Amino acid sequence: MGNYSAPWKNYATFQGRATRGEYWTFALVNIVIAVVLYIPAIATGKTALIALPAIFWLAIIVPSLAVLVRRLHDSGRSGGWFFITFVPFIGGLWLLVLTLLDGTAGANQYGNNPRTA
Repeated sequence: MGNYSAPWKNYATFQGRATRGEYWTFALVNIVIAVVLYIPAIATGKTALIALPAIFWLAIIVPSLAVLVRRLHDSGRSGGWFFITFVPFIGGLWLLVLTLLDGTAGANQYGNNPRTA
């Protein structure tokens, strides 16, 4: 299992590599936190409570992008592959596939393999 705190330690570090475990642990924990923050807004029907998850999403934009770029680096791809999400229908799915692929064994142009470091 990945390390949820690693992306926070590398808050705005877009260099290096991130393992699948690091990326997916960070992503799934943030999804669970967001769902928990939405529950009071949905349960009470008060739209003012939408501010809680909105603030949370704003707080995790930079670390989320940084860990995504590092995840792409792990498979030997540029962080520019993020922009594939703007391709209608298939872009988001393709980025999902890229995050699921195994990383490059050994070192690549973005650094050493984080599993062996």
